[in-house]
Amino acid sequence: MFKLRKFYLYISQLIAADAVHQVFSGRNLTLALPAALSLFPAATPQQKGAAADLSYGTLRFYGEIDTYLKQLLEKPLTDERLHAVLLVAIYQLLHDKADAFTVVNQAVHAVSQLKRPMAKSWAKGLVNAILRNFLRQKDALNAQSQTNEVAIYSYPQWWINKLKTQYSEHWQNILAVGNQHPPMTLRVNTHKISAQDYLQLLARQEIEANHIGAQAVELKKPIGVDKIPGFTDGVASVQDYGAQLAAQLLDVQANMRVLDACCAPGGKTGHILELAEVQMTALDSDETRLQRVQSNLDRLNLKASLLVGDAASTDWYDGKPFDKILADVPCTASGIVRRHVDIKWLRRESDVASFVAQQAKILPNLWQMLAKGGQLLYVTCSVFDEENQRQIDQFLRNHTDASQLPLDAALNNPQANITHINGQLIPSNAHDGFFYALLQKN
Repeated sequence: MFKLRKFYLYISQLIAADAVHQVFSGRNLTLALPAALSLFPAATPQQKGAAADLSYGTLRFYGEIDTYLKQLLEKPLTDERLHAVLLVAIYQLLHDKADAFTVVNQAVHAVSQLKRPMAKSWAKGLVNAILRNFLRQKDALNAQSQTNEVAIYSYPQWWINKLKTQYSEHWQNILAVGNQHPPMTLRVNTHKISAQDYLQLLARQEIEANHIGAQAVELKKPIGVDKIPGFTDGVASVQDYGAQLAAQLLDVQANMRVLDACCAPGGKTGHILELAEVQMTALDSDETRLQRVQSNLDRLNLKASLLVGDAASTDWYDGKPFDKILADVPCTASGIVRRHVDIKWLRRESDVASFVAQQAKILPNLWQMLAKGGQLLYVTCSVFDEENQRQIDQFLRNHTDASQLPLDAALNNPQANITHINGQLIPSNAHDGFFYALLQKN
């Protein structure tokens, strides 16, 4: 393994640099990384794994890395791929365990492999000089960055400012948690096995885990999906603990007519069907994403009526009211940045207003499809108040037949480990940053 890291690390650096470059060209990392990997079909599994780690790490700490790099450059680089190689290498020198000498040498070799019309000898000399200067000046660079919040927290300044305003006591913790590696949490299908029995099954296979509430089991160390006991048979699914609360809070009962709007990729759809036999309609505007929902339901051996349609439209609606509606609306995804590290740098402050406007169309449209006495659970994976309680407050002002039900009793379950403020889950080691509001039609 040492030999691999020493002599072939540049391949991982090149893959990661290409993925990072694609992200800053506007492509999300979920698509960028496979595209970058496809350029190196001969890469080993170890090199591919290292490339993924470097891609995520570089984007996770981009604010810090880019601040250092700007201090080292006399003028901005015009070659974006060369820039990306330097970003990846500085991430390694700051946060990776690889030998510094090896990182520098391999980065110099990596830049010589770039298929760009550039003076490669010049580029190699520049990379070598910048990285060695970084090693010599690291303490001084760090001292100069202590007044730069983008460098300290590795978030855009507008994002930091918004959290400061909205979470005067929690903003630093929210930012810190967003830069951590996420936990791997499983949802146990208690229709097939109890959570306690599943924990014993994990123990027999020497997989350490804790039962953290209801159907949720958190693994001490992440493992590949193919190594999760019972995964292919629908005994367990991968789902964040915060996301698992949706099915519990909606509290469906047998034979109810239920709508899961904006349902893809289908985790919440499957969870609801695991808890009760209901008439489930799963709606999403993207036909390709619905195929993934169907795949998940097939694995779980569950059935739902899948529809392609816009949750802000009635074109797909048959006129029959639903007893329960899950409105898992599009949002900035600001509460799940530790899983989607590119979001911090792809989002713009103006995007918040755009999502708010979209949510403000979906919510009243779905409301008219809810039966009297029925309940709608509004969900986002955001921590921005404009998308959450502020959106709900505006809806309640416009709909006198709606009332918001308290969630404290459900979220304060002693078995659970949930940090929340009035339905807003504060991101923690146990869960991501979801928002929940349960509305009842009077």
